[in-house]
Amino acid sequence: MAEVIIVKSLDEAGELAAQHITSLIQKKPDAVLGLATGSTPLPVYKALHRRVQQHGVDLSRVRGFALDEYVGISPDHPQSYRTVITNEVVTPLGLNPDLVQTPRGELAGIRNAGERYDADIRAAGGIDVQILGVGTSGHIGFNEPGSSLGSRTRVTTLTEQTRIDNARFFDSIDDVPTHSITQGVGTILEARHLILLAFGERKAEVLARCVEGPVSSSIPGSAIQLHPHVTVLVDEAAASQLVHADYYRRAFSNVPEWLAES
Repeated sequence: MAEVIIVKSLDEAGELAAQHITSLIQKKPDAVLGLATGSTPLPVYKALHRRVQQHGVDLSRVRGFALDEYVGISPDHPQSYRTVITNEVVTPLGLNPDLVQTPRGELAGIRNAGERYDADIRAAGGIDVQILGVGTSGHIGFNEPGSSLGSRTRVTTLTEQTRIDNARFFDSIDDVPTHSITQGVGTILEARHLILLAFGERKAEVLARCVEGPVSSSIPGSAIQLHPHVTVLVDEAAASQLVHADYYRRAFSNVPEWLAES
């Protein structure tokens, strides 16, 4: 069962995730982080930034691998995930940009880009903590409904709903790419710890299906149930359709000291 933590605010979720990540980095300065983009993980990155500023946490040796990238736009495009990761994560946190990778979305070499990316993750020793959001269609990364739960990093076609959801970052939906290159569900499940975040009423139904519904390729996010170490951080609105919400609250408020320290 995933550890589900229902928080009062996005800031609280960010602090809890950042606390775990900085604790990991203190033990392992060259930790490998899986980095998600979009609005959902921003509270985590903001909390990490505060810790860097207030406590002098050194992230200069940390390695990072982005979840995905659009296909067919250049890395310096303002909406490429390379640019977003640089602006929202690398620069504010003082990461070494040479140690942070995104999948290569350029058309040249795209056929083998997924295999190369998985090889780079393995060469780095694997991802220690993978930050995840979940889309309204149930996708994690850009693994749309129907994606194999054993899938590897590859090119995928975006659903129209995903393009509509992402159109807010572009001048119009016509500018949103139709394809992406994304870590596969199988690749994501190889990370040692998954932290999934979901906020707002719009995510309530899909979150319940991910956490408590049957594991199915129709809801790729449900694959987190197959992972041995998952933390789900959600606000009250996103948790509103969880059948076992009271149990999750009780479990979190009654963590024994010996387990909290393990």
